[in-house]
Amino acid sequence: MSLADTIAPHLPYLRRFARALTGSQESGDAYVVAVLETLVADPSSFPAGQLPRIGLYKCFLKVWNSISVNQTAGSSPKTQADRSLEAITPRPRQAFLLASVEGFSTHQIAEILECSVEDVTRLIHDAGEQIAEQTATDVLIIEDEPLISMDLEALVMGLGHRVSGVARTHREALVEVRKMRPGLVLADIHLADGSSGLEAVNEILLGYTVPVIFITAFPERLLTGERPEPTFLITKPFEPNTVRALVSQALFFGTSAKVPGSASAEPVAQDGGGRTLRFRERNVMRTS
Repeated sequence: MSLADTIAPHLPYLRRFARALTGSQESGDAYVVAVLETLVADPSSFPAGQLPRIGLYKCFLKVWNSISVNQTAGSSPKTQADRSLEAITPRPRQAFLLASVEGFSTHQIAEILECSVEDVTRLIHDAGEQIAEQTATDVLIIEDEPLISMDLEALVMGLGHRVSGVARTHREALVEVRKMRPGLVLADIHLADGSSGLEAVNEILLGYTVPVIFITAFPERLLTGERPEPTFLITKPFEPNTVRALVSQALFFGTSAKVPGSASAEPVAQDGGGRTLRFRERNVMRTS
């Protein structure tokens, strides 16, 4: 198989990454073209012995770090996420996008950036701190296990956010929301009195838009493929870095949902990868 055929399936995703990294489709495409021209001129510059997608992104970042491509005058208007990305220093921005948008593992990002796994972890953590400075908000924690709720409080406060309340039941969650509307909800599925965190979240979403991250010891009950599934899901026991990364991602891309006035309508939002999220009353998210 030729090099062109090898990398062709990955080019749409590289264009997405380039657009997010540079802040405009025009500039992003200009860098992608520069990469392709480099590979045409010297096919041997493509990394050998690596997965094609990893090799392609590695080539792209070498070009991105070595040349400057001016944005064209007709570039598209920038979104809040675009402007926020520009405020993140380059190296953490690369690591954050490779993880949150492109879905690479920490080890794969280390290969692409040609650094250690520890360096990648630090870069993503740095990105999270810079994002938190831009998106600091009030977080509602719906969790019935005291030690876990304390851990979650420490994690979100360590990112610069505030904890608006901790609820152990469906009813307590609604009481906390009435006191103060949070900018993010972290929700367990099964609560202390046997009530459902899913129902609490859906009742909250009937009132206003807010990003939600579900945390559960039973992910298989949600990830069945037969009903709506959550966009952000953390499995217990969780890794602190996973929580930090998803909190930053949910707030940065503004993934949220809203139940409109019409009971028959389905609210729609977009996640960071451009996928459509739909929500129904008494159901969790599904991705299409």
